[in-house]
Amino acid sequence: MNIREISSDEIICAVKKLFIDCNYYIGDDIMNALVKARDNEDTQLARDVLTQIIDNDHIAAQEQIPMCQDTGMAVLFVEYGDRVVVDGCGFNAAVEEGVRRAYTDGYLRKSVVSDPVFDRVNTKDNTPPVIHTTIVPGDKIHIVAGGKGFGSENMSAIKMLTPSAGVEGVKKFVLDSVAYAGPNPCPPIVVGVGIGGTFEKAAQLAKKATFRSIASSHPDGRYAALERELLEQINTMGTGPAGLGGKTTALGVNIETYPTHIAGMPVAVNICCHACRHGEVTI
Repeated sequence: MNIREISSDEIICAVKKLFIDCNYYIGDDIMNALVKARDNEDTQLARDVLTQIIDNDHIAAQEQIPMCQDTGMAVLFVEYGDRVVVDGCGFNAAVEEGVRRAYTDGYLRKSVVSDPVFDRVNTKDNTPPVIHTTIVPGDKIHIVAGGKGFGSENMSAIKMLTPSAGVEGVKKFVLDSVAYAGPNPCPPIVVGVGIGGTFEKAAQLAKKATFRSIASSHPDGRYAALERELLEQINTMGTGPAGLGGKTTALGVNIETYPTHIAGMPVAVNICCHACRHGEVTI
């Protein structure tokens, strides 16, 4: 078995670029959805709000500045090949340094505090990041990363449903969570839904779902149909762009699933605003 060595410097550079790019450049999937939503709106106010969002994203890309002042807490989902060895400072330290350089050199707002309850002192470099790592076969490292803003993060919810709740219970919880969020997460939003696993696994799945392109669908046709149904129902709520009314409360609903226990059906909802910052790289 051949072992591949990857320099920690390569990881630092890749992570730095990921976080700068995802804060400066909106994805094509989101931009296309924003344009389509604008053209589909009935009221001038809703069209104007969406036009302003689109113009803002174009300016951010042209001027190479953040599309939103909340540049988020760094979150990474990593598939780490079992034939990879990272030399130098090691993988986690390299990721942290990449985040540090991105938020410093890219002039991104540093929003992380060192203690969640008592001290709440800013770390001044947006570290530490949150890293979810899975060991996979191979000699590569695949990273999906994004900056998660907390206006939408604060609207997250989880519920430990029982199997008897069925699909109707899942739909009700998702719709209730989005309705409760209202205008707070800066709609139009992307709704990530995690179903299965355990309490913490469902939350991770929901977060990972927000990092998936909204132009994609769940590979299981039943869940793909559920994504479409939830999106349609959310967009009948009338919250609309910026919470000012309209047909576009959400741009997409993404569902991720995992096997679970016979006695449970955990469901988590993670909401992301229209500044849906994420990117990926394979090293």
